[in-house]
Amino acid sequence: MKICVAGTGAMGATHVKALKKIDGIEIVSVASRTEEGGKTFAAEHGIPFHSTSLEACVDRPGVEAVILTTPSEQHPEQTLLALGKGKHVQVEIPMSLNLADAEKMLAAAKRAGKVCMVTHTRRFSSPHREIRRRIQEGSFHLHHMVVETYFFRRTNLNMHGQPRSWVDSLLWHHACHSVDLAYWVTGDPNWDVWGQKGPDHRELGIPMDITVAMKSRKGPLFTMAMSFNNKGPFGGFYRYIGEEETYKVFRDTMTDSEGKEAQLDGVLAFDRQDMEFVSAIREGRQPESSAESCVPTMALLDRIEKAMTR
Repeated sequence: MKICVAGTGAMGATHVKALKKIDGIEIVSVASRTEEGGKTFAAEHGIPFHSTSLEACVDRPGVEAVILTTPSEQHPEQTLLALGKGKHVQVEIPMSLNLADAEKMLAAAKRAGKVCMVTHTRRFSSPHREIRRRIQEGSFHLHHMVVETYFFRRTNLNMHGQPRSWVDSLLWHHACHSVDLAYWVTGDPNWDVWGQKGPDHRELGIPMDITVAMKSRKGPLFTMAMSFNNKGPFGGFYRYIGEEETYKVFRDTMTDSEGKEAQLDGVLAFDRQDMEFVSAIREGRQPESSAESCVPTMALLDRIEKAMTR
């Protein structure tokens, strides 16, 4: 299977590394924001073609699928372009989209009859999958999911310290991932929602502190604190408070209330995610984290954003 990757930042490189572990996959083109960036990225990863034109990259002979890791404001247009050309698409979460745009992407995928998958990587993380499994089998009853997402940001850099061409929004990026996780873990799209935000940063133009609260119609609560002002360990910290136990999740680890680490399968989330994308295409089925399965998340985010602006 020949694949085009769009975007040469941290996520683009992560996808390339994951795809190279899958048998029968060939990355034949990479689309970049600048000519020099594309040339460097292609040489580093052994990709034969690069261009600042996504269309030129998608049109390379034999390309079946496109993975979009480009700036968020480009996602709707680029997804529609790829689907319109009959390609399968995996797209980073549509951070700057409203609900209507997300629904347009889903409609385009249905018209094309192609796989359209959203990169909600936490759905593929071993600890979160284990929590979901325990909830589904009835051995763990969730009362409260608490998420802390902390970074320290004063300039527009990615996680590798490289300059970004787009601004990373706490709500439409980090909150979107975690809200999707709450919906996916519980299997409940029906939540009462509330949110508040701090003042916008003078240069970045986004709020640097946000809180979100939700209550499931099934009973569990969801509480999230997010900050770009936090000095200290960065990343996402998850606490699942249940009737039987309290579990803490950080990256690929999961510990109980006594600090005992759970035995997990050890599969890296990005590896599992890209394998699912490829497998869904090969098997002619919808993938986990399909665009259709993620529309309820976008509806929740839309309501949270409106609650913040009231």
